Amino acid sequence: GAFFRSDHYLAMGDGSGLPGPTDAWITLAGLARDTSTIRLGTLVTSATFRLPGPLAVSVAEVDSMSGGRVELGLGSGWFEEEHDAYGIPFPTLGERFDRLEEQLSIITGMWATPEGDTFGFDGEHYTLRDSPALPKPTQTPPPIIVGGAGPKRTPALAARFAAEYNTPFLGLEDVVAANRRVDRACEASDRDPTTLLRSAALVVCVGTDERGFERRAAAIGREPSELREHGVAGLPDEAVETLGRFAEAGVERVYLQVLDLADLDQLDLIADEVMRPG
Repeated sequence: GAFFRSDHYLAMGDGSGLPGPTDAWITLAGLARDTSTIRLGTLVTSATFRLPGPLAVSVAEVDSMSGGRVELGLGSGWFEEEHDAYGIPFPTLGERFDRLEEQLSIITGMWATPEGDTFGFDGEHYTLRDSPALPKPTQTPPPIIVGGAGPKRTPALAARFAAEYNTPFLGLEDVVAANRRVDRACEASDRDPTTLLRSAALVVCVGTDERGFERRAAAIGREPSELREHGVAGLPDEAVETLGRFAEAGVERVYLQVLDLADLDQLDLIADEVMRPG
């Protein structure tokens, strides 16, 4: 099993946002000590939120605290209002991708630097001089996840840096098309496409019967038909069938986004009837 969380500071939609945001990596550090087997990570950390050197330190430390169970999802950032609300600069899309590429180079480079050696980087946005590149994570290295549906830069970054490529909240046809683009990017960089794990993130909403499903859909402000089309939704058998279609299309890992975290009965239903072995 695994628990991955988003990395956001501002609530989306009409909710109050109370009691307020939690920092992703502080939360994961706590969970690292409170759990023993599940994988932990972000889907995804925004490259605009943190400097790459300190982020490499944080991830390495949480990886050590967890005994080597951490994965880093890293993205360019997209939610402009969130940046405005917390005083975080929000560059143009092109610059955000440039910064993401440099951060990936720095983080992976620091982790790969042998103990006793130093790491340096001279980029347009970040410069490191004689970094001891410490601490080292337990894993060598923690898996990097790159996600998105962009046609050019995202596939290239995934092929170059990632252990996993994630398609967020896309229909099956779009997932297949995105993975084909990543296949081509891998081939262009002389990487075997089968070495890059493929995953998808999907909203989950399941009820024991149609009435229960519709009630849960209303509770998260979504239409049942839209959830069935774009998520893992409906009755348990429908959810299992949807997951099967994604698996047949080459998706090896699915992240189920639960929007109503107070609905513990739904979590039990998903565990018992959707995620059941076999």
